[in-house]
Amino acid sequence: MPEPRVILEAVVETADAAAAAEEAGAARLELCVNVREGGITPPPRVIDAVVSRVSIPIIVMIRPRAGDFLHTADEVSMALRQIDDVRDRGVAGLVLGVLRRDHSVDVEVTRRLVGQGRGLPVTFHRAFDAAPDLLVALDALIAAGVTRVLTSGGAPSAGEGIAALAKLVTRAGDRLTVMPGGGVRAHNVAEIVAGTGAREVHARFETRDQMRAIADRLRDGNL
Repeated sequence: MPEPRVILEAVVETADAAAAAEEAGAARLELCVNVREGGITPPPRVIDAVVSRVSIPIIVMIRPRAGDFLHTADEVSMALRQIDDVRDRGVAGLVLGVLRRDHSVDVEVTRRLVGQGRGLPVTFHRAFDAAPDLLVALDALIAAGVTRVLTSGGAPSAGEGIAALAKLVTRAGDRLTVMPGGGVRAHNVAEIVAGTGAREVHARFETRDQMRAIADRLRDGNL
């Protein structure tokens, strides 16, 4: 079977879901718990269980609590400790997102968290979509050392944010990977990829068949 031309990342909460996503064609996993509330850091036992079940890369959410994306000093300290706990458990990266009160990227805190990862790639999650100026926010992420941003282009879904996503992909160039996410499904993934120029996409799934349908669409030679 040919390899997909676009990387598919799937968000999962359990080892069973991780194994199902890998079997269905996901190339990378984002691991968190409480995904319906935006996701928080999974406990070590969940990370270890997922690492033992799959062979594809796993990136782990670093988020002390659900709710807004402002971090108190205590929450920053907790996030730094969470990175220490996660870093050496066989994971391939981290996903996080910290904003200031005006919803701009908190570059100082983000840079500290990136540094705590000691070389692990960092994805900035959809907190990014709350920023008042996405192009300015993108430059801030690059300055903070972030590797990838998960975004719908500031729209309710990636399908609705194609124009903004295309601008972000162009602005980022090879400095940072822009990964569309939010409402990515088999029926729209080709349009999102074609319209944005993105080479990675992020999706949630409820059944293995849903994930397989997206993965199969990404193997289409027309993408």
